[in-house]
This record gives sequence, structure tokens and C-alpha cells, in this order.
Amino acid sequence: MLPEAQLTNSRLNWLRAAVLGANDGIVSTAAIILGVAGATDERSAILTAGFAGLVAGALSMGLGEYVSVSSQRDSEMAFIAKEKQELAADPEGELEELAGIYESKGLSKKTAHTVAEELSAIDPVKAHLEAELQIDEEDLSSPVHAAIASAISFTIGALIPLFAVVLAVANLRVAVTFAAVVCALVITGYLSATVGGASRRVAVLRLVIGGALAMAITFGIGHVFGTVV
Repeated sequence: MLPEAQLTNSRLNWLRAAVLGANDGIVSTAAIILGVAGATDERSAILTAGFAGLVAGALSMGLGEYVSVSSQRDSEMAFIAKEKQELAADPEGELEELAGIYESKGLSKKTAHTVAEELSAIDPVKAHLEAELQIDEEDLSSPVHAAIASAISFTIGALIPLFAVVLAVANLRVAVTFAAVVCALVITGYLSATVGGASRRVAVLRLVIGGALAMAITFGIGHVFGTVV
């Protein structure tokens, strides 16, 4: 079983990818749909634009998350390799360095040295990585998992405004989509803040205000250009 710290890091990594993907899917797809709805009442055109936005967004989100997490993982692997080389070349010097880290955190010199010795006896690489870099060689983020989580969550989020457009009657299409998106953002904001231990009110307000602005602006642009055309 993973230690609590590792579980927390893993949970937050998945949460970040899932919430970003879902929120982006909700807002960007809704913005596209309302932008087109501002220009035309044709359901087929609105759905085509929304579905295209869903596919493009899911692929872009997944690829972006893969590249981002891959870069992070490459950096972490480089740090790990460097730490292993330093331990092999100068184990005594690395032990003193580790003891110095614990001493700087408030331990007495004797206690810090004892802690460093005991941890190094168990797993010197792990001890140094946790103390110096706050990373765990056995709990590095997976680019593939992050990419899949982002793409799936984006798709789920994007389906909300798409379903709203499909189910709503023509004269209520915009209002129903707007309401569905706001409700979805309230839920994702609340859940992300709850799991992450942040302020629920701030998270919800931030998402709702940002999403509402995005939809209002794109609808306005679509209405203006649609009228002109």
C-alpha cells in the first residue's frame, strides 16, 4: 500500500488532468456551440461545429497533457540519474548533505545525522530524492495515463452542451445550454475543491464566471457576424 503522501500526489495529479479536461471540454465546446447558435438556428450546423470541437479538443488536450507530463517525467528521471551518480561517487559527502537538509528543517545536528544515516541505510536514493527534490522514483507521473484522463474527461465535459443542444427546443436552445453548462461548472468546481482541499466557493465562482463570460462573448460574436453575413 502506498504511503499517504504518495496517495495524495497521485490523486492530485489525476485530479488536475481530469478537472482541466472536463472544464475545458464544457466551456470550449459550449462556446463553440453558442457562437454558431448566435449566427444560425440550424441544428445540424450547431451540432457539426460542436462535435468537431469535441474531437479536436479531446485530441489536443490529450496530446498537450502527454507532452507536458513527459517533459516533467524526463526532468525527474534526469534528477534521479544525477543523484545516483553523486551517491556512487561520494556517498559520505551525500550523507553529510542529507544531514544538513534535515538540520536546516529544525533538527539538532546529532539527530539530523542519525536520521540521515538510518534513512540512507534503508534506501539512500529514495532518502535524497524525497529530501532534496520531493519526488519518488516509484511514483512518477505517467504521461499516457494523464493523456487518457484528459481526453476522456474533455469528451465527457463536451457532451454536456452537446446533449443540451440536442434535447432543447429551438427557442430555448441557448438558455438550456447556458444553464446546463453553469450547472456542470458548479459541480466540477465543487468536486475539485473538495478533493483538493481548496475553497469550494472560490473554485465554483471562478469557473462559473469564466465560463459565462466565454459563452456570452462567443454568442455575441456569432450573432454580430451572423447578422452581418
